[in-house]
Amino acid sequence: MVGRLARSGYRVPAVAVAAGLVACAVGPAPAAEGVQYRFGAIAVPAASADEPRRDAVSLAMAREHVEQGAVAWSGERRCISCHTNGTYMIDRPALAAALGPPPEDTLRFFHEQLTELSGQDREALRKSTKPAQVIYLAAGLASWDRHVRGSRSAETDAALALMLSIQEDTGTWGTLDCWPPYESDAFHEATVAATAMATAPGWLEHAEGGTAPALAAGVGRLRAWLRDTPPPHDYGRVLLLQASTRFPGILDAPGREATIAMLRGQQRADGGWSIRTFAAPEAWGGGNRAEKLRAEPDHDAPASDGHMTGLAVLVLREAGVAADDPAVRRGVDWLLANQRESGRWWTRSLNTDSWHFITYSGTTLPLRALAACDALPRSE
Repeated sequence: MVGRLARSGYRVPAVAVAAGLVACAVGPAPAAEGVQYRFGAIAVPAASADEPRRDAVSLAMAREHVEQGAVAWSGERRCISCHTNGTYMIDRPALAAALGPPPEDTLRFFHEQLTELSGQDREALRKSTKPAQVIYLAAGLASWDRHVRGSRSAETDAALALMLSIQEDTGTWGTLDCWPPYESDAFHEATVAATAMATAPGWLEHAEGGTAPALAAGVGRLRAWLRDTPPPHDYGRVLLLQASTRFPGILDAPGREATIAMLRGQQRADGGWSIRTFAAPEAWGGGNRAEKLRAEPDHDAPASDGHMTGLAVLVLREAGVAADDPAVRRGVDWLLANQRESGRWWTRSLNTDSWHFITYSGTTLPLRALAACDALPRSE
């Protein structure tokens, strides 16, 4: 099984990582070989909108997909990615009660990455995808500590310190603007950084307790930036609401209620939500996906997807909306009816129609949403 895969034999990606400009290599399109993730004995089939739906949710199939995707990405690509192993380390520990304790393969990889990234020049870490890698490193280790370890580790302290060492004077971090939704704007990264600070057990209290002025200054800069910077789109508003449930002082009560109302208003007729209604095509990053998005056949009436439906239900629950609220209940019903045979929930990529890596968070988020509503199957 995934947790027992050998730690040796990692293969260098076919496309080299060049001076921090390309952080994670991308190989042959899965459309050509029918595989989304491949490493060793792992071969996860390509994602497709045509994949049949399951009659009932399978935790075993979802768990296998999530575990295999993270191990394959780490082994093949040798980097932290927001959309796969970064998402794994945030979401999978939070699912320990539902799915069982997570295997430690990806935790060990994150510890290796902490050592590697800590040894790199700080200016280099402020460029390209490196800030996102550092932020997701800290957020993932913080989540593991809270949900699995039960206490804050030295590695998490080091990762959070590394994250703050490359914080911009404005309070946020440098970012690419070309890979929505994850590496599309600094607002997204700032909300993940805030969540990392608030998730690590006792870290925020330590930082703001008067004995760590440098940490407190970084927290203050981030809080001020998130409080004073308008989200770039409705998707950013959802992320801000989610972060505000753990990281205080970034969203007032009227802003909270307005975002909840916005989420209710964007629910589709079938009970789900579509990520494509949460930002205009030009509003994602630098707008480089606008032509692709506007050319999609369902541009005017996009289908509900696993990523946004899972995120919407999860954030509503985290914001205090009851599990029996009609909007939440309809979202849960959509999730229960739309898992695919592979264990995934389908989400079409905003970027290309080759990889559809967003089906990964399009699977972890539905699992977390169902868990938050006590709607996961109880036996398998």
